[in-house]
Amino acid sequence: MKEESYLLFEKESFANITTTIADELEKRNESPFWKDKVVPFSQAILSVLIPLRDQGVLFNPQGKKETLLTPELFLEWNDFVSLKTLAFTLQKSNEQGKLLRTSLSEEETKRYKEIDLKLLGDYLSKYSVNLEYENLDFPISNYNLHQGVSNVIKSLL
Repeated sequence: MKEESYLLFEKESFANITTTIADELEKRNESPFWKDKVVPFSQAILSVLIPLRDQGVLFNPQGKKETLLTPELFLEWNDFVSLKTLAFTLQKSNEQGKLLRTSLSEEETKRYKEIDLKLLGDYLSKYSVNLEYENLDFPISNYNLHQGVSNVIKSLL
């Protein structure tokens, strides 16, 4: 999947990418524990990265513009803290009608169209992330769990 993953992330749909990740987990005979965590985690991330990609307003966790959705960028967003920050950034961007907290140009930020955060929000709240107050922490055990999920995803890509 390693070589294919660049084209997959660059052009394919949400459904095709998540199906490919699930198929790779099956091929590698991963434990059901990890299968049950990796696919929903990937879906939560991709539910917002794919629309950002399609709008041409991708950025990395440091807020810098990215031109392509690559496996490396996907992995950068695998960090649970980064994912929480992304959720709040997009929530505030949805409210303002333009992309916030990035170094994209004013013209680029105005291209931003509201993104549905339901899948991401549902996933984060399942792991005790407070979606009302950004500064509240979540249990460290959830962060540690997602480090393991991220490691499984890295091995796939």
